[in-house]
Amino acid sequence: MYNKSMIFIINYWPNPSGKAPVEKYIDDIDNKEERAEILATLNGIQQHGTDAIGVEFRQIEGKLWELKIKTHGNQHRIFYVVQKGNEMFLLHAYPKKTPRAPVNEMETAKRRMKQLREAEK
Repeated sequence: MYNKSMIFIINYWPNPSGKAPVEKYIDDIDNKEERAEILATLNGIQQHGTDAIGVEFRQIEGKLWELKIKTHGNQHRIFYVVQKGNEMFLLHAYPKKTPRAPVNEMETAKRRMKQLREAEK
């Protein structure tokens, strides 16, 4: 678990071609207000850490965590990992449609987390 009010530096994990899938996911949301709410929530996490409003933090497995963000009646999930103390790397995002995270979504996040760790060696 994180320290109370831990402040994070948010980074978008880039794939080997340099593109950031979570950034693309957010950019591809059609509803401008919804997109703005997600970005505001991420900004809130950088300013207020785990005390940020509009988001829940949940440990998935080991160092893999999930942000749960609700906007305009929709729910978004963003998998992330924290490296080097307080650097949050956003690995994978998807719209929540089922009670549990689909296995393929978790596998994508785990694969990206492994690639991030290997790149930092």
